[in-house]
Amino acid sequence: MANQISSQELLARDRQATEATQRSHHQIIWLLATGKTPQSVAQVTGYTRIWIYQLIKRYNQYGISALGKQRYDNPGKEPNLTDVQQAQLWQVLEDKAPDAGLWNGRKVADWLSELTGKHISRHRGWEYLRQMTYKLRVPQPEHGMSDRIEQENCKKN
Repeated sequence: MANQISSQELLARDRQATEATQRSHHQIIWLLATGKTPQSVAQVTGYTRIWIYQLIKRYNQYGISALGKQRYDNPGKEPNLTDVQQAQLWQVLEDKAPDAGLWNGRKVADWLSELTGKHISRHRGWEYLRQMTYKLRVPQPEHGMSDRIEQENCKKN
C-alpha cells in the first residue's frame, strides 16, 4: 500500500469524518497503514478481504479523495422516456388504442417502440400504464333482458 499520507493524518481524518462510509474507509486504510494485515482488518471492521483490497487499489490509484461514498458522482441511468414523450403518451392514452380497443401493456409498448425507436417490452408498457394511474374505461355490463328506458330513468334518479 502506498503511503500517501501519514497514519496520524489518516486517524485525524477518520475522527473528523461526518459520513459513516467515509469514516469506515479511513479506518480501514489507517489500520492497514499501522501494519495490520487485510485479514485482521476484515475481522475488526466486518468488511470482506475482497472489499478491503478494492479500497487499497482505489486509495493507491486516486489517493485519499477516493475514499467514502462515490455515488454522488453517478447520475444514474437516463430514463426511457423524456418529459415530452411522457406527455405524448398521456395524450394518446386519453383516446382509444389504435385497434379501437382498450390500452394494455403490449399496445403501449408497441406505441412507445415506434415513438422512441427502441424496443420496449410489454412489461415496461404495463408499468407506464400503472405509473400514469391509467384506469381501464370498461362500460358497466348490461343485462340482456333489461329495458333501456327503465335503465335511463334509474340513472336519472
